[in-house]
This record gives sequence, C-alpha cells and structure tokens, in this order.
Amino acid sequence: MPGLQGRSVRDLKKTIEAEFKREKMAKKNLFETERFFLDVYGLEPGQSQSPHAHEGCDKVYVVLEGSGTIKVGGEVHAVTGGDAVHAPAGVEHALENLGPRRMVALAFMAPHPSPKKRNEPPNTRVTPKD
Repeated sequence: MPGLQGRSVRDLKKTIEAEFKREKMAKKNLFETERFFLDVYGLEPGQSQSPHAHEGCDKVYVVLEGSGTIKVGGEVHAVTGGDAVHAPAGVEHALENLGPRRMVALAFMAPHPSPKKRNEPPNTRVTPKD
C-alpha cells in the first residue's frame, strides 16, 4: 500500500493502554514518525510532569481519565476526562494529577522535536544519494 513505508496496516491501529510507575509519571509511545509523536501518560495521584517548553513544537494534551491541572505559561487549567489543552511552541507547560484516582492523558507533539523514527522498522529512511 503506498505511503506505508515498510509498515503493515496493523501498525496503524493501537489500543490505548497507559502504564503507571510508583516513582514518577509513566510515558508510553503509541505512534511516532519524523513529523510527530503521540504518547500516553499515566499518572498516579499526586504525580506531575516537570514544567518544560519545546522551541518550535506545539503539544496538545487530551485527558482521557482522572482529573488534575495543566499549566500553560502563567495559566492553570483544571482538567478532567474529555478535556484538551494546547501548549504552543516555546511556552512552558506541565501536567499534574490532583485527583484521587489515576490520570491518563494523550500527548501529541508536532513537529517532532528530535525525529529519529524510534518505532518504525529499519530501512524506512530516505537517504540522499551522492
């Protein structure tokens, strides 16, 4: 099939299953290309992501389960399942689970901050010819 770059159609559909760690927020990659990535984050109650920013890359969080806050710049947004928040490129952002239950969120970023095709099979890169 054109455009699959060596991947099968099965690689294009995944079930969203978060992982959780006692010591810190867990990240699990769902999809990744040279242009974007989509991760699922698992946060136990009280866990948070350290504030950070990505120059030249936008991030969108989508909360699937649980509740907490997403900080973007100087604003704090209360979030719960079904909420989405955009963190523009270069603006500090962070996620925190303030609720009594586990929090599951998707994190979509484009363009990819360090394109390296971690999850794609070998030999899919186009290399320049001499």
